[in-house]
Amino acid sequence: MSATMDTESTYSGYSHYSGHSKKAHRQGRDRHKSPRSKDGNRSEKSVTIQTPPAEPLLGNDASRTEEGQDDNWGETTTAITGTSEHSISQEDIARISKDLEDSVGLDCKRYLGLTVAAVLGLLVFLTPVAFILLPQILWRDALEPCGTVCEGLFISVAFKLLILLIGTWALFFRQPKADIPRVFVFRALLLVLIFLFVFSYWLFYGVRILDSKDTNYQGIVQYAVSLVDALLFIHYLAIVLLELRQLQPMFAVKVVRSTDGESRYYSLGHLSIQRAALVVLENYYKDFTVYNPTLLTASKSRAAKHMAGLKVYNVDGPGNNASGQSRAMIAAAARRRDSSHNELYYEEADHERRVKKRRARLVVAVEEAFTHIKRLQAEEQQKAPGEMMDPREAAQAIFPSMARALQKYLRTTRQQQYHSMESILQHLAFCITNNMTPKAFLERYLSAGPTLQYDRDRWFSKQWTLVSEEAVTSGLQDGTVFVLKCLDFSLVVNVKKIPFIKLSEEFIDPKSHKFVLRLQSETSV
Repeated sequence: MSATMDTESTYSGYSHYSGHSKKAHRQGRDRHKSPRSKDGNRSEKSVTIQTPPAEPLLGNDASRTEEGQDDNWGETTTAITGTSEHSISQEDIARISKDLEDSVGLDCKRYLGLTVAAVLGLLVFLTPVAFILLPQILWRDALEPCGTVCEGLFISVAFKLLILLIGTWALFFRQPKADIPRVFVFRALLLVLIFLFVFSYWLFYGVRILDSKDTNYQGIVQYAVSLVDALLFIHYLAIVLLELRQLQPMFAVKVVRSTDGESRYYSLGHLSIQRAALVVLENYYKDFTVYNPTLLTASKSRAAKHMAGLKVYNVDGPGNNASGQSRAMIAAAARRRDSSHNELYYEEADHERRVKKRRARLVVAVEEAFTHIKRLQAEEQQKAPGEMMDPREAAQAIFPSMARALQKYLRTTRQQQYHSMESILQHLAFCITNNMTPKAFLERYLSAGPTLQYDRDRWFSKQWTLVSEEAVTSGLQDGTVFVLKCLDFSLVVNVKKIPFIKLSEEFIDPKSHKFVLRLQSETSV
């Protein structure tokens, strides 16, 4: 009975909110009619044509949450916004068309590079076979007989081509992880080198063998073997340039997120700026905590509250300019600066107290729920197989008892937009299936995790812009700075060269470790 009452109270906010959805949509359209209104401008800036994501467990109320609200405000308040998801502006249409053009250009560039590489690879593997088969087809009767050494060369060519095929597949035929703005210089140079190499071999083959119809078939086969050997050496060169060269750390890279100042350090080798940017982004998604813009609204609202409390009176009449008023407001804000740090201190202390209190309630609620499901498992083992619960049903059975505490904790820590009800149920079922403890279940919610931990479609930035004063194909150097921008924030990357370290050796004789005990008359020894 208690679980049912908790369930009804937990989801009462959702039914109350859905009853006012039509009213909210009408008010949103009314706000759009006035282009100069504040709400209308905000609606145009927040418009999106993407499909709205799944409804979070607790609603996206972080932007409206204030520290001074009551603990039960979410159950007694109906929030109506003016943002319409079905409207679109001319700026959005222009941005959408530009994004589509950019995506089409990137796709064409990607497929063009793959096509050129595939055609060149096919030409490389068919050339030695053609060198061996063409004399047999064109002047077979005039060829000298192939002896034992010649037949052994056939086996050598076959195995070398197989090794080259496997190595090429492992090195080049990989699924691309990202689209880079410029071509990969070393890979392009290798493709040009291979083309010139094969072209020179065909030119020599056409002039010295096809035109003269050489009858020394063993020499022709040996010529094909030399081509395969040279291709294997080019493959070794590709491994050195593409894989081994970048392994030795040469630079220390500091990555700073522009909004909250979170930073990390990484070690990189000899890479171009665009490839270093890819490495930074790969590490960002697993090392940096997920970006939460609602955590930055507290400082902005606090500053706005201080400025809203200031009143400026124009005693000189309407003809005075606004610069004097601005200076007066700045001076008044400076005089109030001595007391603002006390307000900040007490606000942070009160927020920490609320977080600790709701965290304790959440831990107790989850531990009680897990003990309940353990007791159910012990009892269900003695019942009929038809009455057993699977992990999904068990998660749905114990979720209402912890939903209220989890809801309040996520709202207090402003994490509710990252966790939908379905994701929480899936995680709970996963923990039950693998016999995980309540502490293991709560690890995802007690602290913000990296971006990889959350829904990929909702929190991954699909588009990054690389901003650099240097060419993105140039290598990293000491003092290089570049910026990676996405929609909400940017990553500032500063490159420093690892200094040269000189180690010296000092030998200590083991026999020199001798000690003397100094006794004094006042000691107790």
